[in-house]
Order: sequence, then structure tokens, then C-alpha cells
Amino acid sequence: MLMVKKKKVPYDQRLARILVKPISGTIINPNHITALTLLMALFASILFSIGDLVCANWAAGIFVLARFFDHFDGELARAQGSSSRFGYYFDYVAGGVSYTALFIGLGVGYQASDLGLWAIILAGGGALAAIISLLSNLGIDKRSQDLADGDSTGYPGFAGFELEDGIYLLAPVTWLGYLTPFFVAAGVGAITYCLWTIWTYVKLGPK
Repeated sequence: MLMVKKKKVPYDQRLARILVKPISGTIINPNHITALTLLMALFASILFSIGDLVCANWAAGIFVLARFFDHFDGELARAQGSSSRFGYYFDYVAGGVSYTALFIGLGVGYQASDLGLWAIILAGGGALAAIISLLSNLGIDKRSQDLADGDSTGYPGFAGFELEDGIYLLAPVTWLGYLTPFFVAAGVGAITYCLWTIWTYVKLGPK
């Protein structure tokens, strides 16, 4: 059986590890944070679907914050010693639903733009890719390590950055007026990443 190589801890995760320390001794638990990030992502997706520039600017900032806060639940679980299988799955599902909602929101918001039908195609492809990637990544983790660890291994990274970190560009490119090319690139990128997760899952073989 092939093993997934351990990667350098991403910079955003290191920052999250520092920022959760003040709340590690409070009643806030990792699932609270996961639920918050999901609600933020869904709200941002609704704002994107309106198709208004001001709403899109707010949506971009909120979604980026949601994805950054997504690192907090795992770090808080480690700090509190409260890792659980439910939290592991909840975090994964919340992430998958967040990206699925993002593509749907962008598709609805862009359907009346110059992209026209392509907006729906990109949104559908991106949303479907997000769901398949979610399932593939769960399979990758299951085949490569003990789920009790609460760590994920389904994201390619380099020099302290993960492929997923590209989502942080959503805010600045939206504020600068380049959301359309980002939407197109994200749709193509999501499908490409989905194919990578499937290939990695198959390569690992049965556990």
C-alpha cells in the first residue's frame, strides 16, 4: 500500500494555531467554529447569487474569512484534546458544502452576464467537482491514516502553502474587478483538482 507523504504545516494553519490559544479554555468547541464557517460561506454564496457588485465585494471577504477560520476547528480540537470522528466528518462536509454553494452562488449571479450559459456550466462543473473531491479526500484519508488523528492528507502543497490557499485570492481579485476570470479559473481548477483526488485515491489502493 502506498503512503501519503507528510507535508510541511501550511502557514495559515500555523497562524490559526496561535490565534485559537485564547479560546482554548472557553466553552467554545471545534464544532461551533465549523458551524460558523459553514454559515459564513452559505451567506457569502447567497450574496454572490444576487449579482450585485457591492454584494460580491462583501461576499468575497466573508468567504475568504470563512475558509481561513476553517483551520481553527482542527487546531482548537488539538489544543483542547477534543478531537472526534463527528468533528472530523463535520469539518469535511462543511468544507465541501461551502465550495459547492460558492459555485452555485457564482453561477446564479453570473447567468445574466456575458458568460451566459457558460456560467451555469462552470458552476455545475465546479459544484459537482467539489462534492466528488470531498468523497475522494475522505477515501484518501481513510486509506492513508487513522481517522482519529483528525488530520487530512488530500491537499497537495508546496513550501508551506496548499493548493486550497488559492481561495484567498478571491477577495483581492473581486475588489479589483477581476472576479469573472477568477470564476472561470476556479471552475477549471476545481475540476482538475477533482481528477487529482480521484487519481490519488485509486493510486493508494485498498487499505
